[in-house]
Amino acid sequence: MSPITPPRGTRDLLPDEAPAWRWVHELHAAAAARHGYRYIDTPIFEQTDLFSRGIGGGTDIVEKEMYTFTDRGGRSMTLRPEGTAPVLRAVLGAHLEQLLRPVRVHYAMPMFRYDRPQAGRYRQFAQLGVECIGERDASYDAEVIEVAWRFMADLHIDGVEVQVNSLGDRDDRLRYREALVAYYTPLRDSLCEDCRRRLDINPLRLLDCKRDAQYVAAAPLLGDHLGEASRDYFAAVVTQLESAAIPHVHNQRLVRGLDYYAHTAFEFWHTSLAGAQNALGGGGRYDGLAEELGFSPTPGVGYALGVERLLRIAADQQAAPGPHASAQVVVCTASAAAVSQGQQLARELRNRALVVADVSGRGLDKKLREAGRLGARLALLVGLEEGLILRDLQTREQHVITDDTALDAVSEALLRAAREPAA
Repeated sequence: MSPITPPRGTRDLLPDEAPAWRWVHELHAAAAARHGYRYIDTPIFEQTDLFSRGIGGGTDIVEKEMYTFTDRGGRSMTLRPEGTAPVLRAVLGAHLEQLLRPVRVHYAMPMFRYDRPQAGRYRQFAQLGVECIGERDASYDAEVIEVAWRFMADLHIDGVEVQVNSLGDRDDRLRYREALVAYYTPLRDSLCEDCRRRLDINPLRLLDCKRDAQYVAAAPLLGDHLGEASRDYFAAVVTQLESAAIPHVHNQRLVRGLDYYAHTAFEFWHTSLAGAQNALGGGGRYDGLAEELGFSPTPGVGYALGVERLLRIAADQQAAPGPHASAQVVVCTASAAAVSQGQQLARELRNRALVVADVSGRGLDKKLREAGRLGARLALLVGLEEGLILRDLQTREQHVITDDTALDAVSEALLRAAREPAA
């Protein structure tokens, strides 16, 4: 019988990778909290309508990528493919916007999309994000961009670029849609199958297609179809970004893959990744989403960042922490008769250090090699004729101690090791 393997497009988080994973999550939570954002979480699955109405029926996510199933009650449910619609549902469903505006929340969630697995992209993937709900003002658009920008600065990764654009309001996009349809219709027979479908359903998605990218350069620009109010709003966002000293590029070809975006759209690109299709993340304003979900009109703006891609860049730049030692001290028993004493010493030492007790029947040589693999600095040998022996696994120095002095001796040895200059 062959062993069971993880589903394609998923991966296990192993112990050596966990410190970097926690590092990214903790830094994002800290950056968001400094700006007044509080933590929120939502169910891992939702009613399918939340995403089909919120994201948009003409998007690839809804049409091709969602994990949808029928529950025992005959209801259609979907594993969460993105975070904004569920968070907005949770905030408005609890009427938080009636108590405080804007409602500032941040999240860290697994998402699920049936996509083609590739470097940094999985079918189960993690996102970090913030949502600022309840107010429409350029300062909030700039604020959420600043949260992500400061977070990436905390990661100490270089080469991040902020790409910004305006998608305008509904009327602006209708005018732009007409211009795109007029441009692409004569090219229909040359387009890929997906783009022929997008031409009828969601023309803005034509600008994202890699297979038909050769037609994008000559396509109409959205900025040429913005009304005065939309241009003024975007100019205010840019002014705010400049005031925050956040460098940015106005990318007039930037569109977002979800139907609910309007006005400000932005993405975070890295110089080592291949453009918008491989962005670290992005977001924008979604003032019409609440109405699509059946709530009163409520503006909002937010972003989502891909954890796996952030970790990939951080690892390439040696910014992420490596594996942590599993123990500082390993208590190694030399015989079965010493097991009880060794376990008790380990219990007492755990008030002062990270301690693993190795009371197995293996020989001391094997136990000491295992202690080194755990990253321990000290080994406390129990059950030898000469008494307790404290061994430094790096210097190989050792000396005999007593039960009464064991705790202090271990503490002092760890302090001396901590004061040693870094190698």
